[in-house]
Amino acid sequence: MTVDAQQQRVVFEGFTGPELRGVFTPGRVAIERRDGEVVAERTSPREAFAGHGPDTPWDQLHVLYFAGYAMWNYLTAPYLLTRPGVAVEELEPWQEGDESWRRLRATFPDALDTHAREQIFSYNTAGLLRRHDYAADVLGGAPAAHLCEEHATVSGLVFPTHRYVLPVQEDARVLPEPVLVAIDLTEISVA
Repeated sequence: MTVDAQQQRVVFEGFTGPELRGVFTPGRVAIERRDGEVVAERTSPREAFAGHGPDTPWDQLHVLYFAGYAMWNYLTAPYLLTRPGVAVEELEPWQEGDESWRRLRATFPDALDTHAREQIFSYNTAGLLRRHDYAADVLGGAPAAHLCEEHATVSGLVFPTHRYVLPVQEDARVLPEPVLVAIDLTEISVA
């Protein structure tokens, strides 16, 4: 995948087939051939989730929209928090085992496609993102903790390369299962 750090745009090579790519932007998702011929597209892709419940099937364009905005947000953080219209406030620290994590509550503008308007980012004493809490609107708003591990430095930027999402209890404590999403990044380059 290629992520544009300046604007919400992600291109997934090999999306649904070796000769295809998926292109995410907030107002449009499309599956294209390498020559740019459009195979399938959807404008206003977030609206396609209206009325969805936990058992509603997704099509390939639903997946492309969700994966597109999610990966853009994940891979542009913490710079994401400095974008115009994003309000950030520090919360009380979170105790995780023997570590104390600093927490930031971010409130995102409507113009930015993301899981939810309000999210919490938790950083350890080394300044590494360890946990990202949200309740994804397109998934019905169930609270989840996105845990971040195995940080790698690439071109001076730090990326968590192992990420996984678990449900949380009402007191914000993480449940050990089920793993809702797992992401492992094996090759990262910065251009």
